[in-house]
Amino acid sequence: MEQVPFEEVTTGAARDAGGWLGALPVAVVATSSDGRIVRWDPAAEDLLGYPPHEVLGRHIADLLHPDADRSLGRSLWESAVTGRGVMGMVTAWHSEGHPLELEIWAAPVPARHRGGTTVLVFAADSHAARRIRGSSAVWDGLFSRSPVGIAVLDTKLRFLRVNPALEAMNGLPQAAHIGRRLVEILPDVNAADMEGAMRRVLESGEPVLDSRRTGRTPADPDHDRVWSGSYVRLEDADGRPIGLAASLIDITVQQQAQLEAEAGRRHLALINEASVKIGTTLDLERTAQELADIAVPDLADAVTVDVLDALVAGGDLGPGLVGGAELRRVGKAPSTGSQVATVLAPLGHTLTFPAAAPYARALADRQPYVVADFDEQTIAPAARHPAVPARLLEQGVHSFVMAPLLARGVVLGAATFYRTRPVGPFTENEVALARELAARAAVCVDNARLYHREHDTAAVLQRSMLPQHIAPPPGIEIAHRYLPASDVNEVGGDWYDVVPLKGGRAALVIGDVMGHGTAAAAVMGRLSASVRALARLDLAPEELLYHLEAALQDLAEPMLATFLCIVVDPATGHCRITRAGHPPPAIVTADGAARLVDVPPGVPLGVGGTRFTTTDLALPPGSLLVLYTDGLIEARGCDIDERLTELTHVLAQPTPSLTALCDSLLTHLVPTAADDDIALLIARISAGG
Repeated sequence: MEQVPFEEVTTGAARDAGGWLGALPVAVVATSSDGRIVRWDPAAEDLLGYPPHEVLGRHIADLLHPDADRSLGRSLWESAVTGRGVMGMVTAWHSEGHPLELEIWAAPVPARHRGGTTVLVFAADSHAARRIRGSSAVWDGLFSRSPVGIAVLDTKLRFLRVNPALEAMNGLPQAAHIGRRLVEILPDVNAADMEGAMRRVLESGEPVLDSRRTGRTPADPDHDRVWSGSYVRLEDADGRPIGLAASLIDITVQQQAQLEAEAGRRHLALINEASVKIGTTLDLERTAQELADIAVPDLADAVTVDVLDALVAGGDLGPGLVGGAELRRVGKAPSTGSQVATVLAPLGHTLTFPAAAPYARALADRQPYVVADFDEQTIAPAARHPAVPARLLEQGVHSFVMAPLLARGVVLGAATFYRTRPVGPFTENEVALARELAARAAVCVDNARLYHREHDTAAVLQRSMLPQHIAPPPGIEIAHRYLPASDVNEVGGDWYDVVPLKGGRAALVIGDVMGHGTAAAAVMGRLSASVRALARLDLAPEELLYHLEAALQDLAEPMLATFLCIVVDPATGHCRITRAGHPPPAIVTADGAARLVDVPPGVPLGVGGTRFTTTDLALPPGSLLVLYTDGLIEARGCDIDERLTELTHVLAQPTPSLTALCDSLLTHLVPTAADDDIALLIARISAGG
């Protein structure tokens, strides 16, 4: 039997069978007008198991199930010969001896060479056909109705098909996609990165999940958006890549919420850190620098902190800002190593701004001044030095915030936060954070201002109450020192005095009011005045102490004080020593031997309910009496006995004068800044005057 050439089969009939046939193994069989098989393709052999030589020339109805109603098969074939085509279900008989349910489609095709009619029959496993049709329907429904953007691309990453959701996301119809690549149709997204991920999927076969697409599309050209994309390789039956399926979900809202939550956590952490790291001392410059350091780089790329020049100078801040502002730069980060830092004025520089300048406006309005999109034309007219904004623009500054330093209703200055990184302008939350950091620093700066003022007041009060001129009686040579503490808190109540008495005697006194600040200095002044008045009454030393204690108890807020009094007669070398909780005096004899005087320590004045005792002592001519406060011998981490031993060791060293001995004691025992204020009084007793 002659086999009809396959080229004679009308391909249009195959297309009419339905698009799902392309995904299903389909046998193609051709018969003559009398129903005898003239064409048997390999798919038919695969489907029913018969090779061509076993079926060619046989009637097609012979392939049906032996027990089946063959009239149905014949009627389908006859209908196909005489009509336009039929579809139906038949039960065929497999060569291996089992039934196989087939779904067939048959249509007449004119024979080109011999006349008559050829019937073209398509056959497929009915179970597979139903499965394919079902999955195809699901796929088509998903593709057309899904809110997820879906695209099918070929191995060149050209679009083959996109669904309506993706058309809406991209703002382009399907026709604008087909045959083109992503980089060609969406230049304002990170298309190159996405195509790189797609190529990796095509090469490896491993799907990619949650690949981010960012940027703008024609659907929303004025706003940046974020999409989450997933890519899966499409393969043929042999596992070879034939394309790619991509799905995209718009996650802009979720991403923004996540970013805001992360920013909120970072901001809270920064505020917590600021509460620990800003204001560690009562030093104005250090507090300003702490603010600048903590804001870089978490909030800004560069920060400057400027305070009113009058604040640094210690003057009156005045009623407000009139006609501009003069500011002193006291904080800057980074201080070096940054191009922006080189443009900004250095530390210690005084800047003058007219009333229209942003600084002056931020201070006058007491609100942050925000420049979201830095532009030279916007800022130059208000700036005193127009070249500076241009240089800042050259270094990439694109946004900045000036936050006033406001504390207790007083404007102290401003902190400026500059941004150069491509992360967009300062957001509303970031401006609020800048304001919060500036407010915290402002309170610390104001505390430093108030403490400096109190320190200066206490220092003036204390120095005014120390003896301005000591005139000891003949036979006594005097040297003395007062060294204030390095910390502004440590201005306290240390004092000393030499009070001339009857008969050529003198009272050497030294004391230390416990506490610091103006209150301690005021009590010290009260005690020193009382000592001078009481000493002239020629009271016994212990009686003098009882009166001083009564004076302390009369205070509205009782305080304690240590006190040491030595009444010395230079003519005889006789001394009477009374001690109230004060460090023991030291004696250096003419031969250079130094020792501490062993006298009862007593308790500080103000404790009450105790008796003071007096110790009598005879000094050889040329002896030194050394009186000092605890600031000379106390040091962090050092044992007090070791410090006292060190004191006597220094006293035993030869020195040319009492003044030199004072300097030697301070140099050896306090080589760095003092933690506490120090009073020192040295007297040389020369018998006979």
